Amino acid sequence: MAALAVVLAVAGCGGPEAGAPVVPAPAETGTSPAPSPAGDDPGAPSSAPGPQVPVRRATAPAASPAPRPVRLVVRAADVDMRVDPVGVLDDGTMEIPPDARRAGWYRFGPGPGSPRGSTVLAGHVDSRLTGIGPLAELRRARPGDEVLVTTEDGTVHRYTTVEVEKVPKQDAPLARWFDRDGDPRLVVITCGGAWRAEIGHYADNVVLTAEPVRG
Repeated sequence: MAALAVVLAVAGCGGPEAGAPVVPAPAETGTSPAPSPAGDDPGAPSSAPGPQVPVRRATAPAASPAPRPVRLVVRAADVDMRVDPVGVLDDGTMEIPPDARRAGWYRFGPGPGSPRGSTVLAGHVDSRLTGIGPLAELRRARPGDEVLVTTEDGTVHRYTTVEVEKVPKQDAPLARWFDRDGDPRLVVITCGGAWRAEIGHYADNVVLTAEPVRG
């Protein structure tokens, strides 16, 4: 989502949980999935599978020592959800909570408050188990909107949205989204675009990028 070469690409939303992002296990390269908002395609099933994020295989680094994130809030998009730490599945994709009401934090990458790199959160846009999730509204966020991430120690990390984009899965800029060494930022990924029944996932990823509020 030696360190895992977390080059996750949002490849597809499919599987038991509809509309959820699937992130492949860290490897030399990969893809990270993000669920797309249900409603982009009137014909898309409300229980569409989630996004997939493939990555290159490598030795997993130790989990971040910083307090883990437990809550994500984007009031402008009516997003308020719990966050669970996640790793990588046997098929090389990033683990995503099956409940579309919960997001997953890629625990092999930076956490909130880290001085460098991207803190990555991903979640299903919808699920056969729990229906449409909060991230279905992520596309409503705009530059300047506040994003809050609370960690288990009670600290609220404040971010300002700089970009919300819908990107075809095959064009996902994984190196940028999962960067470990650049300036600190938050990246929230889900699926979007039209539902592609022939391949079992949405065509795009919806991605919010935010920078920490200084001072």
